[in-house]
Amino acid sequence: MSTKRKVYSADFKAKLVLEVLEGKKTLNEIASKYEVLPKNLQNWKKQFLENMSLAFDKSAVVKEYKKEIEVLNKEKDQMAKKVGELTIEKDWLEGKLRSLDLSTKRDLVDNEGVQADNKKPSLNKQLEMINMSKTAMYYKPIIPFNRDEDIKLLNEIDKIYTKRPFFGHRRMTKEVRKLGFQVGRKKVINAMKTMGIVAIYPKPRTTIANKEHTKYPYLLEEFKNKNNQVVINEPNKVWSTDITYIKLEKGFVYLAAIIDWHSKKILSWKLSNSMDTALTTSVLKEALSLYPKPDIVNTDQGSQYTAKAHTDILNENNIAISMDAKGRSIDNIAIERFWRSLKYEDIYLNEYHTVDEVKNGIKEYIEFYNKERMHSSIDYLTPDEVYFNGINNLEFKENMLQAVS
Repeated sequence: MSTKRKVYSADFKAKLVLEVLEGKKTLNEIASKYEVLPKNLQNWKKQFLENMSLAFDKSAVVKEYKKEIEVLNKEKDQMAKKVGELTIEKDWLEGKLRSLDLSTKRDLVDNEGVQADNKKPSLNKQLEMINMSKTAMYYKPIIPFNRDEDIKLLNEIDKIYTKRPFFGHRRMTKEVRKLGFQVGRKKVINAMKTMGIVAIYPKPRTTIANKEHTKYPYLLEEFKNKNNQVVINEPNKVWSTDITYIKLEKGFVYLAAIIDWHSKKILSWKLSNSMDTALTTSVLKEALSLYPKPDIVNTDQGSQYTAKAHTDILNENNIAISMDAKGRSIDNIAIERFWRSLKYEDIYLNEYHTVDEVKNGIKEYIEFYNKERMHSSIDYLTPDEVYFNGINNLEFKENMLQAVS
């Protein structure tokens, strides 16, 4: 059982120290008389002797303490200011972190060695800072169509769609069943959704389910001729962009590209294993860094193109945004025709095994397409010839011709 520690008053200590200083009794005698430890008496005597001068020079002591208090107050103010700045920075960073998508948040979490490393926040604190639950952290989505048989189904649907883009899921289901695939309509619907394709047919303009994204009108109606064809008479008037599915031997990737509507020239392109906003924004930024900006960029209403990250780039560059009617890929016919040419003249003729192989193959084809492939729609000229002949900026034309030569 512990005993309560005794607390001695300043007067009591002073009385005992004076008796010690008299020297008439030993420390043990005084300690025994007042029931204290001899060690305490030694300490009190030492403390008393060290501070005797305070009795004769109080002003100096007070002045010294005032200076010390002033220093402490300044340090306190500086720390309060720093804490305020850090609080503002912390709130700003947390706001940015909370707005990130789940995959990016998962990459930010550092769960290695947090128990032993005091410099790292705990896992729970990290998740709290980015507004992410443990369930979302550890959730692993079921990846559809990862078997060889499923990949074959995707590839056949891609071939059918490229040849007959007006096939909906009902006719597509019957078509793949003819080829020996034992699948239901639901699986075909999911396959087409995974590939990002929909049947081309007229239907009312509707909005995408994501209400947070702004939809823009189709601006190319004014450029249509009597045959209802969009006719653009100069380069960089209208750019068109889209994403398509590219088959590999044991998987698939997505290709995004930007085409100049007038010349049919491919201005930029990117491959990715996921169909997301990063793919569309990167290909747009590259095109804008290489060529004069267009008046209009036309896209479909896919979430990658209606996303704020994509539309912000266009708005910041004062580029008008045009979007197809939902399900009307024909409104973006310039890029759709390029997809068809690419697949029939390259992708379907080559059994690409890896991402690197298909990337090199597409690079070679686009160089051929831009520099050598003649188009009947542009009087059997190449896209490069039509594009650079139509450019008014002589300095840009000379620089680009040197770059592509």
